[in-house]
Amino acid sequence: MIVGSSLTIEIGEKTLLKESSFVVGAGEKVGLVGKNGTGKSSLMSVIVGESLHHLRSTGKVAIRGTFGFLPQTPVKGGLGMDNTGFSHVLSGRGLDVLDSALETARKYLEADPSEENILLFSDLEEQFRENGGYEIEGVVARLAAGLGLKEDVLFEDIDSLSGGQRRRVDLIRLLFQKPETLILDEPTNHLDLSAKKWLMDELDKFRGAILLISHDLKLLDTSIDKVLHLADKKLHEFKGTYSSYLGQLYADTDQREKAAAGEEKEIKRLSTLADSMRGSTNRRARIAKSLDHRVERLESSRTEVRKRERQKVFKLPIPERSGVTPIDVEDVSISYGAVTVVKNIRFALKRGERMLIIGRNGAGKSSLLRCLSGVQEPSQGSIRLGAHVSIGYFAQEHEQVDRTIRVMDNISDRILKTETQRRALLGSFGLTGEMAYQMPTTLSGGERAKLALAMLAAGEANMLLLDEPTNNLDPASIEAVGYMLQNWSGTVIAVSHDRGFVEALEPTHCLKLPDEVFTYWKDEFLDEVELRR
Repeated sequence: MIVGSSLTIEIGEKTLLKESSFVVGAGEKVGLVGKNGTGKSSLMSVIVGESLHHLRSTGKVAIRGTFGFLPQTPVKGGLGMDNTGFSHVLSGRGLDVLDSALETARKYLEADPSEENILLFSDLEEQFRENGGYEIEGVVARLAAGLGLKEDVLFEDIDSLSGGQRRRVDLIRLLFQKPETLILDEPTNHLDLSAKKWLMDELDKFRGAILLISHDLKLLDTSIDKVLHLADKKLHEFKGTYSSYLGQLYADTDQREKAAAGEEKEIKRLSTLADSMRGSTNRRARIAKSLDHRVERLESSRTEVRKRERQKVFKLPIPERSGVTPIDVEDVSISYGAVTVVKNIRFALKRGERMLIIGRNGAGKSSLLRCLSGVQEPSQGSIRLGAHVSIGYFAQEHEQVDRTIRVMDNISDRILKTETQRRALLGSFGLTGEMAYQMPTTLSGGERAKLALAMLAAGEANMLLLDEPTNNLDPASIEAVGYMLQNWSGTVIAVSHDRGFVEALEPTHCLKLPDEVFTYWKDEFLDEVELRR
Protein backbone atom coordinates (compact mmCIF):
# COMPACT_ATOMS: atom_id res chain seq x y z
CA MET A 1 0.00 0.00 0.00
CA ILE A 2 1.23 3.49 -0.91
CA VAL A 3 -0.10 6.73 0.58
CA GLY A 4 0.98 10.16 -0.64
CA SER A 5 -0.26 13.37 0.95
CA SER A 6 0.22 17.04 -0.01
CA LEU A 7 3.03 16.19 -2.42
CA THR A 8 4.80 18.95 -4.31
CA ILE A 9 7.68 18.08 -6.65
CA GLU A 10 9.88 20.65 -8.38
CA ILE A 11 12.75 20.44 -10.81
CA GLY A 12 14.67 23.67 -11.31
CA GLU A 13 12.07 26.41 -11.72
CA LYS A 14 9.45 23.93 -12.96
CA THR A 15 6.71 22.50 -10.73
CA LEU A 16 5.80 18.95 -11.75
CA LEU A 17 3.26 18.22 -9.01
CA LYS A 18 1.54 20.61 -6.61
CA GLU A 19 -0.19 19.75 -3.31
CA SER A 20 -1.45 16.37 -4.54
CA SER A 21 -2.54 13.33 -2.55
CA PHE A 22 -3.20 9.76 -3.66
CA VAL A 23 -3.62 6.22 -2.38
CA VAL A 24 -2.64 2.89 -3.96
CA GLY A 25 -4.65 0.53 -1.80
CA ALA A 26 -3.79 -3.03 -0.80
CA GLY A 27 -4.32 -5.23 -3.85
CA GLU A 28 -4.97 -2.32 -6.21
CA LYS A 29 -3.27 -2.29 -9.62
CA VAL A 30 -2.73 1.32 -10.63
CA GLY A 31 -1.40 2.82 -13.84
CA LEU A 32 0.36 6.20 -13.63
CA VAL A 33 -0.17 7.90 -17.00
CA GLY A 34 0.55 11.27 -18.61
CA LYS A 35 2.53 12.88 -21.41
CA ASN A 36 6.31 12.54 -21.57
CA GLY A 37 7.86 15.09 -19.22
CA THR A 38 4.90 15.57 -16.89
CA GLY A 39 6.90 14.03 -14.03
CA LYS A 40 5.82 10.38 -13.79
CA SER A 41 9.31 8.93 -13.26
CA SER A 42 10.18 11.81 -10.91
CA LEU A 43 7.12 10.99 -8.82
CA MET A 44 8.20 7.34 -8.69
CA SER A 45 11.68 8.39 -7.56
CA VAL A 46 10.16 10.37 -4.71
CA ILE A 47 7.86 7.47 -3.78
CA VAL A 48 10.73 4.96 -3.49
CA GLY A 49 12.97 7.46 -1.68
CA GLU A 50 15.63 7.89 -4.36
CA SER A 51 17.85 10.87 -3.60
CA LEU A 52 18.12 12.85 -6.84
CA HIS A 53 19.92 16.19 -6.51
CA HIS A 54 17.84 17.87 -9.20
CA LEU A 55 14.49 17.11 -7.51
CA ARG A 56 12.93 18.97 -4.60
CA SER A 57 9.85 17.61 -2.88
CA THR A 58 7.62 18.40 0.07
CA GLY A 59 4.77 16.41 1.57
CA LYS A 60 4.73 12.80 2.72
CA VAL A 61 4.88 9.37 1.09
CA ALA A 62 4.58 6.10 2.98
CA ILE A 63 4.91 2.57 1.60
CA ARG A 64 3.50 0.01 3.98
CA GLY A 65 5.27 -3.34 3.87
CA THR A 66 8.08 -4.42 1.53
CA PHE A 67 8.34 -3.10 -2.02
CA GLY A 68 10.28 -3.85 -5.17
CA PHE A 69 11.23 -1.15 -7.68
CA LEU A 70 11.94 -1.58 -11.39
CA PRO A 71 13.59 1.64 -12.63
CA GLN A 72 13.41 2.76 -16.24
CA THR A 73 17.21 2.89 -16.47
CA PRO A 74 19.10 -0.15 -15.13
CA VAL A 75 21.68 0.24 -12.35
CA LYS A 76 25.16 -0.08 -13.83
CA GLY A 77 26.93 -3.18 -12.50
CA GLY A 78 23.75 -4.50 -10.91
CA LEU A 79 23.03 -4.73 -7.19
CA GLY A 80 24.73 -8.05 -6.41
CA MET A 81 28.07 -8.74 -4.76
CA ASP A 82 29.59 -9.42 -8.16
CA ASN A 83 28.72 -8.21 -11.65
CA THR A 84 26.82 -11.29 -12.83
CA GLY A 85 23.12 -11.30 -13.52
CA PHE A 86 22.70 -14.21 -11.11
CA SER A 87 24.21 -12.26 -8.20
CA HIS A 88 21.94 -9.34 -9.13
CA VAL A 89 18.90 -11.65 -8.93
CA LEU A 90 19.99 -13.13 -5.57
CA SER A 91 20.36 -9.62 -4.12
CA GLY A 92 16.58 -9.30 -4.33
CA ARG A 93 16.38 -11.41 -1.16
CA GLY A 94 19.85 -10.64 0.17
CA LEU A 95 20.95 -14.16 -0.77
CA ASP A 96 24.11 -12.95 -2.51
CA VAL A 97 25.43 -11.65 0.81
CA LEU A 98 24.17 -14.71 2.72
CA ASP A 99 25.69 -17.12 0.20
CA SER A 100 29.08 -15.39 0.47
CA ALA A 101 28.91 -15.35 4.29
CA LEU A 102 27.86 -19.02 4.32
CA GLU A 103 30.81 -20.01 2.12
CA THR A 104 33.21 -18.12 4.40
CA ALA A 105 31.66 -19.75 7.50
CA ARG A 106 32.03 -23.17 5.86
CA LYS A 107 35.76 -22.57 5.35
CA TYR A 108 36.14 -21.47 9.00
CA LEU A 109 34.27 -24.60 10.11
CA GLU A 110 36.47 -26.90 8.02
CA ALA A 111 39.60 -25.26 9.41
CA ASP A 112 38.36 -25.15 13.03
CA PRO A 113 35.16 -27.09 13.98
CA SER A 114 34.74 -25.09 17.19
CA GLU A 115 31.38 -24.55 18.87
CA GLU A 116 31.48 -20.89 17.82
CA ASN A 117 32.06 -21.74 14.14
CA ILE A 118 29.41 -24.47 14.21
CA LEU A 119 26.87 -22.01 15.65
CA LEU A 120 27.78 -19.33 13.09
CA PHE A 121 27.42 -21.78 10.20
CA SER A 122 24.10 -23.10 11.53
CA ASP A 123 22.64 -19.61 11.97
CA LEU A 124 23.64 -18.55 8.46
CA GLU A 125 22.36 -21.77 6.92
CA GLU A 126 18.99 -21.31 8.64
CA GLN A 127 18.72 -17.75 7.28
CA PHE A 128 19.70 -19.03 3.83
CA ARG A 129 17.00 -21.72 3.96
CA GLU A 130 14.30 -19.36 5.26
CA ASN A 131 15.01 -16.95 2.41
CA GLY A 132 14.56 -19.71 -0.16
CA GLY A 133 18.24 -20.26 -0.84
CA TYR A 134 17.80 -23.96 -1.58
CA GLU A 135 14.94 -23.27 -4.01
CA ILE A 136 16.84 -20.75 -6.13
CA GLU A 137 17.50 -22.88 -9.18
CA GLY A 138 13.89 -23.98 -9.69
CA VAL A 139 12.39 -20.53 -9.09
CA VAL A 140 14.88 -18.67 -11.28
CA ALA A 141 14.54 -21.30 -14.04
CA ARG A 142 10.76 -20.80 -14.11
CA LEU A 143 11.07 -17.01 -14.24
CA ALA A 144 13.78 -17.11 -16.92
CA ALA A 145 11.72 -19.51 -19.06
CA GLY A 146 8.63 -17.33 -18.74
CA LEU A 147 10.53 -14.23 -19.85
CA GLY A 148 12.40 -16.03 -22.62
CA LEU A 149 15.91 -15.67 -21.17
CA LYS A 150 18.50 -18.41 -21.48
CA GLU A 151 19.74 -19.33 -18.02
CA ASP A 152 23.41 -19.18 -19.00
CA VAL A 153 22.96 -15.44 -19.71
CA LEU A 154 22.51 -14.94 -15.95
CA PHE A 155 26.14 -15.88 -15.37
CA GLU A 156 27.54 -13.28 -17.79
CA ASP A 157 28.74 -9.79 -16.83
CA ILE A 158 25.49 -7.85 -16.41
CA ASP A 159 26.87 -4.76 -18.19
CA SER A 160 27.62 -6.85 -21.31
CA LEU A 161 23.97 -7.82 -21.80
CA SER A 162 21.72 -6.34 -24.46
CA GLY A 163 18.92 -4.00 -23.41
CA GLY A 164 16.36 -6.81 -23.72
CA GLN A 165 18.43 -9.30 -21.76
CA ARG A 166 19.08 -6.78 -18.98
CA ARG A 167 15.38 -5.92 -18.73
CA ARG A 168 14.56 -9.59 -18.26
CA VAL A 169 17.23 -10.01 -15.57
CA ASP A 170 15.81 -6.99 -13.69
CA LEU A 171 12.30 -8.45 -13.90
CA ILE A 172 13.53 -11.84 -12.69
CA ARG A 173 15.14 -10.14 -9.69
CA LEU A 174 11.96 -8.24 -8.89
CA LEU A 175 9.69 -11.30 -9.12
CA PHE A 176 12.19 -13.43 -7.21
CA GLN A 177 12.19 -10.80 -4.46
CA LYS A 178 8.45 -11.38 -3.76
CA PRO A 179 7.70 -7.93 -2.28
CA GLU A 180 4.27 -6.86 -1.03
CA THR A 181 4.16 -3.90 -3.42
CA LEU A 182 5.52 -3.62 -6.98
CA ILE A 183 6.56 -0.24 -8.40
CA LEU A 184 7.35 -0.58 -12.11
CA ASP A 185 8.63 1.98 -14.62
CA GLU A 186 8.04 0.76 -18.21
CA PRO A 187 8.17 -2.98 -17.36
CA THR A 188 7.51 -4.20 -20.93
CA ASN A 189 10.32 -2.25 -22.59
CA HIS A 190 12.36 -4.72 -24.70
CA LEU A 191 9.91 -7.61 -24.13
CA ASP A 192 8.44 -9.66 -26.96
CA LEU A 193 4.81 -10.70 -27.33
CA SER A 194 5.07 -13.98 -25.42
CA ALA A 195 7.15 -12.45 -22.59
CA LYS A 196 4.65 -9.58 -22.30
CA LYS A 197 1.76 -12.04 -22.04
CA TRP A 198 3.63 -14.07 -19.42
CA LEU A 199 4.40 -10.93 -17.41
CA MET A 200 0.76 -9.81 -17.59
CA ASP A 201 -0.31 -13.20 -16.22
CA GLU A 202 2.22 -12.86 -13.38
CA LEU A 203 0.96 -9.37 -12.54
CA ASP A 204 -2.63 -10.64 -12.66
CA LYS A 205 -1.77 -13.37 -10.13
CA PHE A 206 0.12 -10.93 -7.89
CA ARG A 207 -1.97 -10.24 -4.79
CA GLY A 208 -0.15 -7.14 -3.57
CA ALA A 209 -0.42 -3.53 -4.74
CA ILE A 210 1.04 -2.45 -8.09
CA LEU A 211 1.93 1.04 -9.31
CA LEU A 212 3.25 1.13 -12.86
CA ILE A 213 4.20 3.55 -15.60
CA SER A 214 3.74 2.20 -19.10
CA HIS A 215 3.02 3.30 -22.63
CA ASP A 216 2.06 -0.28 -23.49
CA LEU A 217 -1.69 0.03 -24.04
CA LYS A 218 -2.25 -3.75 -23.88
CA LEU A 219 -0.61 -3.89 -20.47
CA LEU A 220 -2.63 -0.92 -19.23
CA ASP A 221 -5.87 -2.52 -20.43
CA THR A 222 -5.02 -5.95 -19.04
CA SER A 223 -3.25 -5.40 -15.75
CA ILE A 224 -4.71 -2.32 -14.02
CA ASP A 225 -7.97 -1.43 -12.33
CA LYS A 226 -7.30 2.26 -11.59
CA VAL A 227 -5.57 5.15 -13.36
CA LEU A 228 -3.73 8.10 -11.85
CA HIS A 229 -3.49 10.76 -14.57
CA LEU A 230 -0.70 13.30 -14.04
CA ALA A 231 -1.50 16.52 -15.87
CA ASP A 232 -1.37 20.24 -15.13
CA LYS A 233 0.62 19.55 -11.91
CA LYS A 234 -2.20 17.46 -10.45
CA LEU A 235 -3.15 13.80 -10.07
CA HIS A 236 -6.62 12.83 -11.26
CA GLU A 237 -8.05 9.43 -10.33
CA PHE A 238 -10.14 7.24 -12.66
CA LYS A 239 -11.49 3.76 -11.91
CA GLY A 240 -11.07 0.98 -14.47
CA THR A 241 -8.69 0.12 -17.32
CA TYR A 242 -6.84 2.54 -19.58
CA SER A 243 -9.55 2.40 -22.26
CA SER A 244 -12.17 3.10 -19.60
CA TYR A 245 -10.08 6.01 -18.33
CA LEU A 246 -9.82 7.50 -21.84
CA GLY A 247 -13.59 7.35 -22.22
CA GLN A 248 -14.10 8.99 -18.82
CA LEU A 249 -11.41 11.60 -19.55
CA TYR A 250 -12.91 12.61 -22.90
CA ALA A 251 -16.45 12.73 -21.47
CA ASP A 252 -15.26 14.74 -18.45
CA THR A 253 -13.28 17.13 -20.67
CA ASP A 254 -16.32 17.67 -22.93
CA GLN A 255 -18.54 18.32 -19.92
CA ARG A 256 -16.05 20.74 -18.39
CA GLU A 257 -15.66 22.66 -21.67
CA LYS A 258 -19.45 23.00 -22.02
CA ALA A 259 -19.83 24.07 -18.39
CA ALA A 260 -16.97 26.60 -18.72
CA ALA A 261 -18.46 28.01 -21.92
CA GLY A 262 -21.85 28.41 -20.20
CA GLU A 263 -20.21 30.13 -17.22
CA GLU A 264 -18.30 32.48 -19.51
CA LYS A 265 -21.50 33.39 -21.36
CA GLU A 266 -23.35 34.06 -18.08
CA ILE A 267 -20.47 36.16 -16.70
CA LYS A 268 -20.49 38.32 -19.85
CA ARG A 269 -24.30 38.69 -19.73
CA LEU A 270 -24.32 39.73 -16.06
CA SER A 271 -21.32 42.06 -16.48
CA THR A 272 -22.93 43.77 -19.49
CA LEU A 273 -26.21 44.14 -17.61
CA ALA A 274 -24.45 45.55 -14.53
CA ASP A 275 -22.49 48.05 -16.65
CA SER A 276 -25.73 49.29 -18.23
CA MET A 277 -27.15 50.12 -14.78
CA ARG A 278 -24.21 52.02 -13.34
CA GLY A 279 -24.45 55.81 -12.93
CA SER A 280 -28.23 55.65 -13.06
CA THR A 281 -30.75 55.64 -10.17
CA ASN A 282 -29.80 54.41 -6.71
CA ARG A 283 -32.03 51.37 -7.15
CA ARG A 284 -30.35 50.41 -10.45
CA ALA A 285 -26.92 51.03 -8.87
CA ARG A 286 -27.82 48.59 -6.07
CA ILE A 287 -28.90 46.02 -8.68
CA ALA A 288 -25.60 46.55 -10.52
CA LYS A 289 -23.67 45.93 -7.30
CA SER A 290 -25.69 42.75 -6.69
CA LEU A 291 -24.89 41.61 -10.21
CA ASP A 292 -21.18 42.30 -9.57
CA HIS A 293 -21.31 39.98 -6.54
CA ARG A 294 -22.90 37.25 -8.67
CA VAL A 295 -20.11 37.67 -11.24
CA GLU A 296 -17.48 37.42 -8.49
CA ARG A 297 -19.04 34.19 -7.20
CA LEU A 298 -19.10 32.73 -10.70
CA GLU A 299 -15.48 33.80 -11.30
CA SER A 300 -14.32 32.19 -8.04
CA SER A 301 -15.97 28.83 -8.80
CA ARG A 302 -15.24 28.55 -12.50
CA THR A 303 -15.00 25.01 -13.88
CA GLU A 304 -11.39 23.97 -14.48
CA VAL A 305 -10.86 22.96 -18.10
CA ARG A 306 -8.20 20.39 -18.95
CA LYS A 307 -6.02 21.04 -21.97
CA ARG A 308 -6.61 18.67 -24.87
CA GLU A 309 -3.46 17.06 -26.24
CA ARG A 310 -2.61 18.28 -29.70
CA GLN A 311 -1.56 15.85 -32.40
CA LYS A 312 2.22 15.69 -32.42
CA VAL A 313 4.20 16.42 -35.55
CA PHE A 314 8.00 16.03 -35.68
CA LYS A 315 10.07 17.10 -38.68
CA LEU A 316 13.55 16.43 -40.01
CA PRO A 317 15.28 18.86 -42.40
CA ILE A 318 15.50 17.98 -46.09
CA PRO A 319 18.89 16.22 -46.36
CA GLU A 320 21.61 16.68 -48.93
CA ARG A 321 21.35 14.03 -51.66
CA SER A 322 23.72 11.13 -51.16
CA GLY A 323 25.01 8.81 -53.84
CA VAL A 324 22.56 6.35 -55.39
CA THR A 325 23.80 3.55 -53.10
CA PRO A 326 24.54 5.12 -49.70
CA ILE A 327 25.62 1.84 -48.06
CA ASP A 328 26.93 -1.51 -49.25
CA VAL A 329 27.68 -4.24 -46.69
CA GLU A 330 29.71 -7.32 -47.68
CA ASP A 331 30.14 -10.46 -45.54
CA VAL A 332 30.18 -8.63 -42.20
CA SER A 333 30.63 -10.80 -39.10
CA ILE A 334 30.79 -9.66 -35.48
CA SER A 335 32.34 -11.72 -32.70
CA TYR A 336 33.04 -11.23 -29.03
CA GLY A 337 35.75 -13.68 -28.07
CA ALA A 338 34.65 -17.14 -29.16
CA VAL A 339 31.02 -16.06 -29.59
CA THR A 340 29.88 -14.92 -33.05
CA VAL A 341 26.69 -12.85 -32.87
CA VAL A 342 26.42 -11.84 -36.55
CA LYS A 343 27.74 -13.86 -39.48
CA ASN A 344 28.18 -13.00 -43.16
CA ILE A 345 25.69 -10.11 -43.41
CA ARG A 346 25.24 -8.78 -46.94
CA PHE A 347 22.95 -6.00 -48.15
CA ALA A 348 22.89 -2.73 -50.10
CA LEU A 349 20.36 0.07 -49.95
CA LYS A 350 19.37 2.72 -52.45
CA ARG A 351 18.91 6.37 -51.54
CA GLY A 352 15.62 6.95 -49.66
CA GLU A 353 15.00 3.31 -48.75
CA ARG A 354 14.02 2.31 -45.20
CA MET A 355 15.25 -0.99 -43.77
CA LEU A 356 14.03 -2.57 -40.53
CA ILE A 357 16.26 -5.04 -38.70
CA ILE A 358 14.25 -7.64 -36.78
CA GLY A 359 15.27 -10.57 -34.57
CA ARG A 360 15.40 -11.86 -31.03
CA ASN A 361 17.32 -10.17 -28.23
CA GLY A 362 21.01 -11.01 -28.41
CA ALA A 363 20.90 -11.64 -32.17
CA GLY A 364 23.37 -8.81 -32.78
CA LYS A 365 21.07 -6.01 -33.99
CA SER A 366 22.61 -3.28 -31.83
CA SER A 367 26.12 -4.58 -32.54
CA LEU A 368 25.46 -4.36 -36.27
CA LEU A 369 24.18 -0.77 -35.98
CA ARG A 370 27.29 0.20 -34.00
CA CYS A 371 29.45 -1.20 -36.79
CA LEU A 372 27.43 0.56 -39.50
CA SER A 373 27.79 3.83 -37.58
CA GLY A 374 31.56 3.40 -37.13
CA VAL A 375 31.36 3.18 -33.34
CA GLN A 376 32.98 -0.27 -33.48
CA GLU A 377 34.75 -2.33 -36.13
CA PRO A 378 33.30 -5.59 -37.51
CA SER A 379 35.34 -8.74 -36.92
CA GLN A 380 35.44 -9.29 -40.66
CA GLY A 381 33.86 -8.03 -43.87
CA SER A 382 33.47 -4.53 -45.28
CA ILE A 383 31.07 -1.60 -44.93
CA ARG A 384 31.29 0.86 -47.82
CA LEU A 385 29.52 4.21 -47.71
CA GLY A 386 28.50 5.93 -50.92
CA ALA A 387 29.28 9.45 -52.06
CA HIS A 388 28.22 12.37 -49.85
CA VAL A 389 26.87 10.12 -47.07
CA SER A 390 26.56 11.65 -43.60
CA ILE A 391 25.43 9.35 -40.78
CA GLY A 392 23.20 10.19 -37.83
CA TYR A 393 23.21 7.51 -35.11
CA PHE A 394 20.51 7.10 -32.44
CA ALA A 395 21.82 4.76 -29.71
CA GLN A 396 19.41 2.66 -27.69
CA GLU A 397 20.50 4.09 -24.33
CA HIS A 398 21.01 7.61 -25.78
CA GLU A 399 24.80 7.42 -25.42
CA GLN A 400 25.12 10.20 -27.98
CA VAL A 401 23.61 12.66 -25.49
CA ASP A 402 26.32 14.41 -23.49
CA ARG A 403 24.91 14.43 -19.95
CA THR A 404 27.57 16.82 -18.66
CA ILE A 405 26.28 19.80 -20.66
CA ARG A 406 22.89 21.50 -20.90
CA VAL A 407 20.10 20.24 -23.16
CA MET A 408 20.48 23.17 -25.57
CA ASP A 409 24.25 22.72 -25.74
CA ASN A 410 23.69 19.21 -27.12
CA ILE A 411 22.20 20.79 -30.25
CA SER A 412 24.83 21.46 -32.91
CA ASP A 413 25.30 25.11 -33.87
CA ARG A 414 26.78 24.32 -37.28
CA ILE A 415 23.41 24.94 -38.97
CA LEU A 416 21.33 26.50 -36.20
CA LYS A 417 23.57 29.43 -35.35
CA THR A 418 21.39 31.24 -32.83
CA GLU A 419 20.02 30.21 -29.45
CA THR A 420 16.52 31.13 -30.68
CA GLN A 421 16.81 28.65 -33.55
CA ARG A 422 18.04 25.87 -31.29
CA ARG A 423 15.30 26.49 -28.74
CA ALA A 424 12.70 26.48 -31.52
CA LEU A 425 13.97 23.07 -32.67
CA LEU A 426 13.82 21.68 -29.12
CA GLY A 427 10.31 23.07 -28.76
CA SER A 428 9.21 21.28 -31.93
CA PHE A 429 10.14 18.01 -30.20
CA GLY A 430 8.26 18.92 -27.03
CA LEU A 431 11.25 20.23 -25.06
CA THR A 432 9.92 23.66 -24.28
CA GLY A 433 10.71 26.64 -22.05
CA GLU A 434 13.35 26.27 -19.35
CA MET A 435 13.99 22.63 -20.30
CA ALA A 436 16.55 23.96 -22.78
CA TYR A 437 18.73 25.00 -19.83
CA GLN A 438 18.37 21.80 -17.80
CA MET A 439 20.94 19.01 -17.67
CA PRO A 440 19.97 15.85 -19.62
CA THR A 441 20.12 13.83 -16.39
CA THR A 442 17.03 15.71 -15.19
CA LEU A 443 14.96 14.60 -18.20
CA SER A 444 12.68 11.59 -18.27
CA GLY A 445 13.53 8.67 -20.56
CA GLY A 446 11.00 9.88 -23.13
CA GLU A 447 12.39 13.41 -23.02
CA ARG A 448 15.95 12.12 -23.52
CA ALA A 449 14.72 10.20 -26.56
CA LYS A 450 13.23 13.43 -27.93
CA LEU A 451 16.51 15.26 -27.28
CA ALA A 452 18.38 12.57 -29.22
CA LEU A 453 15.92 12.97 -32.11
CA ALA A 454 16.32 16.76 -31.99
CA MET A 455 20.09 16.28 -32.18
CA LEU A 456 19.61 14.28 -35.38
CA ALA A 457 17.37 17.02 -36.77
CA ALA A 458 20.08 19.61 -36.06
CA GLY A 459 22.70 17.62 -37.93
CA GLU A 460 23.39 17.23 -41.63
CA ALA A 461 22.75 13.49 -41.80
CA ASN A 462 21.20 11.90 -44.87
CA MET A 463 21.35 8.35 -43.49
CA LEU A 464 19.93 7.57 -40.03
CA LEU A 465 20.79 4.51 -37.95
CA LEU A 466 18.17 4.15 -35.22
CA ASP A 467 18.30 1.65 -32.34
CA GLU A 468 14.87 1.46 -30.64
CA PRO A 469 14.10 5.18 -31.19
CA THR A 470 10.64 5.00 -29.59
CA ASN A 471 11.51 3.41 -26.23
CA ASN A 472 9.86 5.39 -23.40
CA LEU A 473 7.86 7.59 -25.79
CA ASP A 474 4.12 8.07 -25.33
CA PRO A 475 1.85 6.56 -28.05
CA ALA A 476 1.29 9.88 -29.84
CA SER A 477 5.04 10.52 -30.06
CA ILE A 478 5.72 6.99 -31.33
CA GLU A 479 3.43 7.50 -34.32
CA ALA A 480 4.82 11.00 -34.90
CA VAL A 481 8.39 9.63 -35.13
CA GLY A 482 7.27 6.92 -37.57
CA TYR A 483 5.48 9.39 -39.85
CA MET A 484 8.41 11.80 -39.63
CA LEU A 485 10.78 9.15 -40.98
CA GLN A 486 8.29 7.85 -43.57
CA ASN A 487 8.11 11.32 -45.12
CA TRP A 488 11.85 12.01 -44.96
CA SER A 489 13.85 11.72 -48.19
CA GLY A 490 17.01 10.28 -46.60
CA THR A 491 17.91 6.63 -45.96
CA VAL A 492 16.85 4.90 -42.74
CA ILE A 493 18.08 1.72 -41.01
CA ALA A 494 16.15 1.02 -37.83
CA VAL A 495 15.87 -1.56 -35.07
CA SER A 496 12.45 -1.59 -33.42
CA HIS A 497 10.04 -3.97 -31.73
CA ASP A 498 7.25 -1.39 -31.68
CA ARG A 499 4.50 -2.39 -34.10
CA GLY A 500 2.88 1.07 -34.14
CA PHE A 501 6.17 2.73 -35.07
CA VAL A 502 6.91 0.16 -37.81
CA GLU A 503 3.44 0.56 -39.34
CA ALA A 504 3.93 4.34 -39.45
CA LEU A 505 7.48 3.98 -40.84
CA GLU A 506 6.40 1.73 -43.74
CA PRO A 507 9.80 0.00 -44.33
CA THR A 508 10.88 -0.87 -47.85
CA HIS A 509 13.30 -3.67 -46.79
CA CYS A 510 13.90 -6.05 -43.92
CA LEU A 511 17.01 -7.74 -42.51
CA LYS A 512 16.17 -10.79 -40.39
CA LEU A 513 18.60 -11.91 -37.72
CA PRO A 514 20.01 -14.39 -36.86
CA ASP A 515 18.92 -15.87 -40.22
CA GLU A 516 20.94 -13.22 -42.11
CA VAL A 517 18.09 -12.83 -44.64
CA PHE A 518 17.83 -9.51 -46.50
CA THR A 519 14.59 -9.05 -48.43
CA TYR A 520 11.85 -6.66 -49.43
CA TRP A 521 9.44 -5.73 -46.64
CA LYS A 522 6.18 -7.66 -46.38
CA ASP A 523 3.30 -6.77 -44.07
CA GLU A 524 3.32 -10.33 -42.75
CA PHE A 525 6.64 -9.48 -41.05
CA LEU A 526 4.67 -7.29 -38.62
CA ASP A 527 3.85 -10.42 -36.61
CA GLU A 528 7.59 -10.93 -36.09
CA VAL A 529 8.33 -7.33 -35.08
CA GLU A 530 7.35 -7.85 -31.44
CA LEU A 531 9.14 -11.20 -31.15
CA ARG A 532 12.36 -11.01 -29.13
CA ARG A 533 13.22 -14.61 -28.37
